[in-house]
Amino acid sequence: MTRDMLTTDAPPEAVDTPPAADDAPPAVIDATPATFPDLQRATAALQPPFAVVDLGALRANAAQMSRRTGGKPIRLASKSLRCRRLIDDILRLPGFAGILAFTLPEALWLAAGHEDVLVGYPSTDVPALRRLASDTALAERVTLMTDSVEHLDFITSAVGPDGPPLRVCLDLDASLRLAGGRLHLGMRRSPLHTAEQARDLARAVLDRPRLRLVGVMAYEGQIAGVGDDQPGPALARAAVRLMQRASARELRARRAAAVQAVRELVPLEFVNGGGTGSLDTTSAEPAVTELGAGSGLYAPALFDHYRSFSPLPAAHFVLPVVRRPAPGHVTVLGGGWTASGPAGADRLPLPVRPAGLRMLPREGAGEVQTPLTGAAADVLGLGDQVWFRHAKAGELCERVNELHLVEGDRIIDVVPTYRGEGHAFL
Repeated sequence: MTRDMLTTDAPPEAVDTPPAADDAPPAVIDATPATFPDLQRATAALQPPFAVVDLGALRANAAQMSRRTGGKPIRLASKSLRCRRLIDDILRLPGFAGILAFTLPEALWLAAGHEDVLVGYPSTDVPALRRLASDTALAERVTLMTDSVEHLDFITSAVGPDGPPLRVCLDLDASLRLAGGRLHLGMRRSPLHTAEQARDLARAVLDRPRLRLVGVMAYEGQIAGVGDDQPGPALARAAVRLMQRASARELRARRAAAVQAVRELVPLEFVNGGGTGSLDTTSAEPAVTELGAGSGLYAPALFDHYRSFSPLPAAHFVLPVVRRPAPGHVTVLGGGWTASGPAGADRLPLPVRPAGLRMLPREGAGEVQTPLTGAAADVLGLGDQVWFRHAKAGELCERVNELHLVEGDRIIDVVPTYRGEGHAFL
């Protein structure tokens, strides 16, 4: 696997772009996951470190996600894949439509091959905003996220009065607020929380001729991103489930009111909600027209603890054993590929093959080496391989330049990640 230095000198528009997804042949839908011996046979000639995606498991997860939406489309969260080839492939499967990007430069890059790209977070990237505002085709394909008058003013100041109208979406805060707002459960995202605030911001968009309001989004991270069957005390699991039920009830009513308030001023093309962990509940809301999700495709370790669905591990990375420091211990090269979020053991990579290995609590996952212990350690020799799963989905692709795509017991393709194409958008 190539481990070249990451370069980001070339602007997004200078990179070769794929053909539009609509022009590509339909994906072959084989949702049969590989067995671990299959994966071993397929990758036997590779020198670790390397990363693998089991295409059968990926497609099985896509089908499971689609079944959970009640027929509503899933807008694919690009940050959960960070590989253009796989983004294109998933968008040719039933039940998926449109992209939920994580930065505006990324959205402009993807819009060369896709007609519907929503930026999931507000952007203050002035060069990217100006590029969007000067290109009619891009302005028709890319939708900006906004959550305040301050941000509207930032956009209009950056782009000026002349040019095509820019599509915008309101980001409604989905957190649960109790005790008059003193107790906050959920993400600290948008300041836009009530139907009245949504209506007022919609009016502010309409007052700006360069902007066109087309959608509303609300991501309920406290439901979609928190497993309701975590290991540990039963009381803690009960508390999570109680919070999620209460939050879903509150958000259902508040989101409907906010959407109605905005629709009284302007027709909307879409209302986006949800995440992999809440596809079932969010899709049941009449106000929601589409879901946003992607992490369930790779099925990282944080998605092992939900009662309503059981995705198949599809993404793996492999490290070599380079030391045997003591009986019952081995050390692998690298391994410090930790996930974002609150620091804790659940953000560490999970060693899965051979079974029975675990990290040392005082060392964890190291920058250049990671010690492991367990019964399997004594049967591993230098150069043997340990297979891991990342705690989160697309963050794995920030560590590797390419993904080896496995079908059954063979590698059918090797494709670049964002990093492999020279991009580190975040």
